[in-house]
Parts: sequence; structure tokens; C-alpha cells
Amino acid sequence: MTQSEILVGIGLIVVLAVASQLLASLLRIPAILVLLPVGFAAGALTDEVNPEQLLGDAFSPLVSLAVAVILYDAGLGLDLHRLRGHTRRVVVRLLCLGALVTWGSAALIAVPLLDLSLPAAVMLGAILVVSGPTVVGPLLSYVRPTERLQRILVWEGSLIDPIGGILGALVFHGVLATGEDGLPRQLGKFLASAAVGLAAGAAGAALLWLVLRHLALGEVLGTTVQLAAVVGVAAGCDAFRDDTGLISAVVMGIALANRPDLDIPVRRPFLETLVSLTIGLLFISISATVTPQSLRHVVLPTLGLVALLVLVVRPLVAQLACAGTDVDRGERWFVGWMAPRGIVAAATASTFASSLVQAGIGGAQRILPATFVVIVATVMVYGLTALPVARWLGALRSARSRPLLVGGAPWVVDLGRALSSAGLDVLMWAGGDRQRRSIRAAGLNLAPGELLAAATGAGAELEGITGVLLLTDEDDFNALASMTLKENVEGPVHRLGPPAGSQGVVAPYAGDGALFGAGLDRPALKHRYARGARIVTHRVDGTIPAGHELLFLVRPDGRLAAVTRTDTPVPRPGDVAVLLSPQTEPDLSPDAP
Repeated sequence: MTQSEILVGIGLIVVLAVASQLLASLLRIPAILVLLPVGFAAGALTDEVNPEQLLGDAFSPLVSLAVAVILYDAGLGLDLHRLRGHTRRVVVRLLCLGALVTWGSAALIAVPLLDLSLPAAVMLGAILVVSGPTVVGPLLSYVRPTERLQRILVWEGSLIDPIGGILGALVFHGVLATGEDGLPRQLGKFLASAAVGLAAGAAGAALLWLVLRHLALGEVLGTTVQLAAVVGVAAGCDAFRDDTGLISAVVMGIALANRPDLDIPVRRPFLETLVSLTIGLLFISISATVTPQSLRHVVLPTLGLVALLVLVVRPLVAQLACAGTDVDRGERWFVGWMAPRGIVAAATASTFASSLVQAGIGGAQRILPATFVVIVATVMVYGLTALPVARWLGALRSARSRPLLVGGAPWVVDLGRALSSAGLDVLMWAGGDRQRRSIRAAGLNLAPGELLAAATGAGAELEGITGVLLLTDEDDFNALASMTLKENVEGPVHRLGPPAGSQGVVAPYAGDGALFGAGLDRPALKHRYARGARIVTHRVDGTIPAGHELLFLVRPDGRLAAVTRTDTPVPRPGDVAVLLSPQTEPDLSPDAP
């Protein structure tokens, strides 16, 4: 290819990747549903979008390193403290039993359906073991299942990818060895590969911890150092033993995420942007290598394979994994209805299929197109049906709001009590011991740990926090915390407004949207509460009681709507209004009229 053709090809891949993700966001569907057909069409309609010609022999190693970065990012969201009891038992079974059952079943089904030789079918079965956070995560964010289901499926999706990648590499070499290695030797190679990945991941995490812990690195440089460490360790592992870099990457992520003395937010914006772009580039590039001719005799048989995997194999795996645990019937069946294939399946098929074709393995030319069809079909099936299935099984997280109230002043505790009486599951956090005691005395739930540990990133998602109300007496803290949390919390983040003419460092310049109407800022609310005003609830029947000020509305479905300086929700019959009652004592301050 000429230099201009290479530039055009690279530019098209980047533009198509970002445009596909933008379109998917507007349509509110998983990005993979747009990325795969767009990449396939680009590869079929243009000569420039051909990553194998653009990159040559470097394409496969670059794919492997890109996947390692994605798995490192996924590992940063895995908190070991949340994986315990029956949840841990289910995850371990899904990884062990699930991999074996899926591998064997897919291989046996693929032989007659796709007319594959046994070695090619065994290779395809190993490829289809994986699932992955790049497809499971967005689907779960859309469906919002119960917290335990979310935890189980996120852990499985993040850990099955490196296991499946190594399994694929071992099967590939075993197929090419034409039977020279027996099962014990292959098992030994698998364990050796796992040991290499674990050891390298632990060493890389230790080195990265030393750098991040003892050097004052900014956000961009700190993220760049993480990227360099992950790529370096993964590349070294893969050079020593195939696909061990995937294990080292996820181990590094998990190790750093579970260091209590290291401040690494679960998803820094720079790393999140990099991972999102990498996912788009990989899906466009890999799907562009699938030609229309290769799909001609593969689509219908592969759809039969997908039907058996979705309707028989995955439900069986879920029942085996959940047997003897306290996971209820609805949750078990939902686990059995969530196994989309993603980027690691595509990357593994792209890496090994061409070599097997060159080695003369019967049916190997069908591995990549069959994997492509499985990815598209499973994502479409689960993407279109997961929400109604979860609703039918009763596996959805409650639609009711679960706000986190930050602050422990008497009126804040009173507000928490009022919201709780309106039917919300209220969580509170306060720094002072006295305030924390008053929260407990009011019978309210106290958030564990520090504010950011309880309310940002994956922690907020797993805890089910749907919004944050910053109500401390420190206006600048409220403003700074709101700016930080808005990037990481799914729901709205509101703060108490500073007093008029405030000379704070940040609060006066943090923008609009402060809580409550004009004139009801922090000092005014605190003053009125001290003079006898109280926070009360009132079932809306058409009007708000005279003299009361509206603070919040709790809708009949449990959603919380806040009054802000820029927006006042309209009360409707059936709502529960949270109000500030009139003062019961005269204001005797010198400034009183």
C-alpha cells in the first residue's frame, strides 16, 4: 500500500470507530451493535480499511496489547472485598465449570453444524469460552439488575477473558502439535502459563505501586505511567509465553484497585477515553477482516450454534454454578441469560485462524467468520431481551432512588429521616464522630469508609447509589466534591448553595444548579431550622400547605426530584413532598426586621 492509502485507511478506522460509538450513544444501544456491522461494511466496500495490510505482521501483537490495556482497566473495577460468600462461590464455578462445559459443548456442536474437523472445532470452542467486560458492562448498565447479579457478572466477564485467551493459545499450539502433547502435558502448560501471568502481574503491580505511591504524578502522567507499565509487562509476558500478558494485565488492575494506601480512582477520564477509543478501533479493525465470501456458507449453521449456546449451554452452566447457594431462582435464570461474546473472542479468532488455515486444518477458514456471527448474534439477543427478561424474572434493581447525603448537621439528619419515611433507602456520610453518632441514633444507614470510596466509580454502582446530596457546612468542599462526583456517579449530584456574596475559593464560581430556591442557602436554612422550622413530609393532594417551602418530591415510583435554583419540579397527586415548615419561634437576631 502507498503512504496515502495507509493514511486514508488509518484515518477511516479512527473516524468510523468514534462515529459508531457516538451513534450507539444516541440510540442508547451497546456500541458493539454498531461497530461490528460498520467495520464489516468498511472492509467489504473499501480497500483502505484492511488492518492486515496496513499493519502487516504487527496487527496481531498490537491487538493482544490493546486487549491487555482493556483488561487492566476492567481489573481496576474489581474490589475483592465485595467478592465473598456465595457470590464468590458462584463466580469461581462460572469460571471453572463454565469454561469446561462451554468449551466442550461448543466444540461438539460445531463439528456437525459447521462441518469442522475436530481440531478446528476444539479451537472454536476455546475461543467461544470468553465473554468480556466490553460487552457485559454496557448491557448491565442499561439493564440495572440487582447488585449481586451485577457483581457476579462483572467479575465473570473480567476474569474469563484472560483464562479464555490462555486456553485458546494452548489449544492452538496443541492443534499444531498434531497430538504430540497429551492431556497432562497440556494441563501443565496451562498452569505454567497462568503462573507466568500471575507472577509478572504481581511484579508489575508492585513496581507501579512504588512509582505511584512515592512520586507526585499528575493525572495525565500517572495514567501514562500505568499504560506504559501494562503494555511493557504484557509484551514481555507474551514474548515469553503466548497470551500470558492478558493474565498479567488483569492481575495488575486488581492488585492496584485493592491497595488501601493508593489513590487510584477506578476510572480516570484519560484512561476511560483511551480504553473507549481502543475498543472502537479493535472492533472496526477485526470485523473489517471478515469478508462477505467467508460468511456465505457460515451464517445459518452458526445461528444454530448460537441457539444451542444461548438456550441450552449457558442456562445449564448457570444452574450448575448457582446450585447450593442462596442465589434465588430469578437471579439464577438471569445469570443463564447473560453471556455475550466480545473483543477477546474476536481478537483470539483473528490471531489464530489464519495460521490454522496455513497449517491445513480442516474447516479452519470458518473459525473467524463463525466467531464474528456468534459475537453479533449473542450481543443482539442479549441486548434486545435482557431488560424484559430481567423484569419478568424480578431480577431488576429497585427503581427507587437511593441517595447519599453528605453531612451530619441536625437538619441534614432530619432530612435523611424525612426521605426515609417517604420510602427511600437513604445512605449518609459524615466526617465527625458526633455527627456519625447522631446519624446512627436516627436509625439511618451510615456509609462505610471515606466519601470517595463510597460514592465514586464502580463502588457507587455496586452500592446502588443513585445520586449524591452535598450538605456539609463547608461550601468549598461541597463545590469541589460536586465537580468530582459528577464524572463518576450515575445519578444527579446536588450541593447546598453558598450564601450570597460568599468569599469562598471555589463555591461562588462553581456554576448554577445549587439546591433549593433563591434565598434558601446554607446559612438561611440553618438559621431557620434553629428557630423552629422543621423538615416534614406531605402527601400531595393538589396543593402545598401555606407557609411551607418545597425541597424535594418523591414520585410514586420512588424517584427523587430536587428543587434547585434553576429547576422546580411540579407536584402531582400521589407525590410525597418534603417541605421546610414555617418557623415556630421569632427571629431575635439583630438583623431581623
